[in-house]
Amino acid sequence: MSDKKMTSSRRHHLKSLVLSVAATWLEKEKKEIVASKEAYMAENCPAPNLGGDHATLMETCRKLHALIDKVDEERYDLEAKVGKADKEIEDLKIKVVDLAGVKKPALKKVRMSADAMLKALLGSKHTVNLDLRANLKQVKKETKEEPIEAVGDWRKNIEDKADRKKMFESA
Repeated sequence: MSDKKMTSSRRHHLKSLVLSVAATWLEKEKKEIVASKEAYMAENCPAPNLGGDHATLMETCRKLHALIDKVDEERYDLEAKVGKADKEIEDLKIKVVDLAGVKKPALKKVRMSADAMLKALLGSKHTVNLDLRANLKQVKKETKEEPIEAVGDWRKNIEDKADRKKMFESA
């Protein structure tokens, strides 16, 4: 095709043609599905013979009940199989998650005061001001008095250290 652009009316016309063809295909497919269902039912489920006496009707009912029981058993077995497979799939999904591990996203550091955080969480309900320092108890500071005797004379301390120095120098 050339480099010319298609006009909007031409595009609209082609689109409507494609949609009409698709609609006819869908109708045809629906009719085929209905016909295949009817053919299957005619083949596998013949119409019951309702003519005859009471005994033949009772026998027909017994056969139908036996078929219903058989189908119910198959359905139950298949449901159990599907349930077991679903449970196994869930277990395997959990194992995959456990093996791969859950990646935690990096959290952003947000500077927010306690008041702003409560306002964000509670909205306009928040009226309490959180001044945490105001709620603290006042404690008086106790000063410890050290015994004066332990300090001693500083000159004696120096003399003792000088003796130690001589001891290390002589060795």
